[in-house]
Amino acid sequence: MKEVVSKGLFQQFFNSEKAGGLILIGCTTISLFIANTSFGNDFIHFWHMDATLHIGQLVVPFNIEEWINDGLMTIFFLLVGLEIERELYIGELSSFKNAALPILAAVGGMLVPALIHFLFNHGKPEQAGIGIPMATDIAFSLGVLSLIGKRIPLSLKIFLTALAIIDDLGAVIIIAIFYTQSFSFFYLSLGLGLFLILLLLNRMKVFSLWAYLLPGILLWYFLYRSGVHPTLSGVLLAFAIPFRKNMENQPSSFLQHVLHKPVNFIIIPLFALANTAIHLPSTWKTEIFSSNSLGISLGLFLGKPLGIAGFSALGIAFGVAKLPEGMNTSKLIGTGLLAGIGFTMSIFISNLAFNSNDELVQSSKVAVLIASIIAAVFGWIILKTGMRKSDLL
Repeated sequence: MKEVVSKGLFQQFFNSEKAGGLILIGCTTISLFIANTSFGNDFIHFWHMDATLHIGQLVVPFNIEEWINDGLMTIFFLLVGLEIERELYIGELSSFKNAALPILAAVGGMLVPALIHFLFNHGKPEQAGIGIPMATDIAFSLGVLSLIGKRIPLSLKIFLTALAIIDDLGAVIIIAIFYTQSFSFFYLSLGLGLFLILLLLNRMKVFSLWAYLLPGILLWYFLYRSGVHPTLSGVLLAFAIPFRKNMENQPSSFLQHVLHKPVNFIIIPLFALANTAIHLPSTWKTEIFSSNSLGISLGLFLGKPLGIAGFSALGIAFGVAKLPEGMNTSKLIGTGLLAGIGFTMSIFISNLAFNSNDELVQSSKVAVLIASIIAAVFGWIILKTGMRKSDLL
């Protein structure tokens, strides 16, 4: 029964993510097109319009793009946290046997791209972008996977999803450790204290969502003032919200179900529109060969499949993990390429890594877009070809 419920939840998740991924592709295309027309300056200026929030003595000096990146994306991270929580309790990460391969693949898929970027940028200011090629965009990658057709093995869908979720967790840790700009121990203490109170409510079996969501807004503000990126409050809040096995109408699953459509069809498309409003300068073709851009693009396009396939092969060779039924080496490489679609997370980290250098932010985003497109095309071709061959056998 548990397995049936888990697969049903996964199928809902996959359907939502693949539709969101296709919309994401459309929004990116539209944003890039408008930004490079005669309306481009007005379009780009719109996202940078002042939208400062004043509530008494409380001031949050954000523009529209910052409210999307630091505000609405907190809800995206809340959903990511809920997905990780579900996988840990009843999904692919609930047992070591199932989790071993995607964990190893995710670790390889983060370390090898980071190493490639480091080799290109060691000792330079651009070294701060080491986290950019480590990320996977789950919606975009599943969107491309869905274009292959209905013959995709369920094991491949689950593997890519589990891999991307672990990758997201890695990205969250990287943001927390390496991309904290300033630091206030006082506000961090307030935030951690509030988080502990929420965990206590969980232990006391308080199941009202409002008991967590309203303090969650305050948690966001405390992290924002502490210097830790405020979107991390979404992940902390997710792990505070109760999740119980075999419990009907539990708050975590209910909230996850409620958030999927707004996140995939409103928040992520808005993020894409705001963050890919990039006016391509005449020098963009030469900039893609800069050390930072090469580190990002080669990290995503080559590092991801090499790390994922290589670490998976090591795990299988040492008997730590096994290849799921319906998977083979070519499908593993194709999946690794789809994991090289960094997009949302990679662009998000680009903003954090080079927030004081607009030119580096823009060139990093262009490198992410180019690498993600190349990875998507090659991943699609390899997997599509693999499906045709299996049909002939």
